[in-house]
Amino acid sequence: MDNHNNIHSLEAKFEAKIDSEIKIEPKDWMPESYRKTLIRQISQHAHSEVVGMLPEGNWILRAPSLRRKVALLAKVQDEAGHGLYLYSAAETLGISREELYQQLLTGKAKYSSIFNYPTLSWADIGAIGWLVDGAAIMNQVMLTRTSYGPYARAMVRICKEESFHQRQGYEILISLSRGNAEQKKMLQDAMDRWWWPALMMFGPHDSASTHSEQSIKWKIKRKSNDELRQDFIDATVLQANYLGVNIPDPKLKWNEERGHYDFGDIDWEEFWNVVNGNGPCNKQRIKDRKKAYEGGEWVREAAMAHAEKRAKRKEEKVA
Repeated sequence: MDNHNNIHSLEAKFEAKIDSEIKIEPKDWMPESYRKTLIRQISQHAHSEVVGMLPEGNWILRAPSLRRKVALLAKVQDEAGHGLYLYSAAETLGISREELYQQLLTGKAKYSSIFNYPTLSWADIGAIGWLVDGAAIMNQVMLTRTSYGPYARAMVRICKEESFHQRQGYEILISLSRGNAEQKKMLQDAMDRWWWPALMMFGPHDSASTHSEQSIKWKIKRKSNDELRQDFIDATVLQANYLGVNIPDPKLKWNEERGHYDFGDIDWEEFWNVVNGNGPCNKQRIKDRKKAYEGGEWVREAAMAHAEKRAKRKEEKVA
């Protein structure tokens, strides 16, 4: 009975902190389900940043100018950094980075479905910056106020850099929109292929989401999947109009009564097919990550050996 009362008291204190907008920190007591939810979400976010380097890294050597190469290289480097911030945040919840990596490589942990689509042209790099990073920002700005302290603090810097990435992508598309007929066609083709996968990034409808409601209650998330998706569409339509590009949705129409755009049905069969490992690039992405992980083994071993050597020297000096 005493143990039951103690757990009840801890839960009450935890809920009071959440309600009072006080951040939960690593050494604070938290329900196991809260910890597991955070590990799932933060690790999925970290994996997405790291896997997301692949479709863009594919274009570094093929970018049309030195300026474009340097900018894209810097962006990919930023994404590697984002992954490291997020893995570090996840580790504060008591899970090792090695375990997080293995969950990705074995398919136990997911990453954003958007990165399982190929980048077929230079316009795709612009579309990823504008649409994919734009969708990510819509979700991530909210996460700067998430209830878990290390995650919220990591997101502040990530959001600043992602905002720059979005502008970088949009600038690429502006250049194409002012180009020749072939460049404009390239822009429209990229829009046609990336629009619907970008909408899928926000996850399933709220009615089909198994995590969204509880995450909002714990203030891990601040808005539901459908709310964020609607916000993204409302913000993006005007940007598309400025580019002179057509959004591939015949049902897209401003609804004066709702004060939002109505839009067509998302192909959820395609979404779940990609999430479950059957997208155009799923197998290749994991194959590339495994190759990178195995190829970097000597670096990890050298780093560990160096750390152990330094620790031994410290012990000898103390002795």
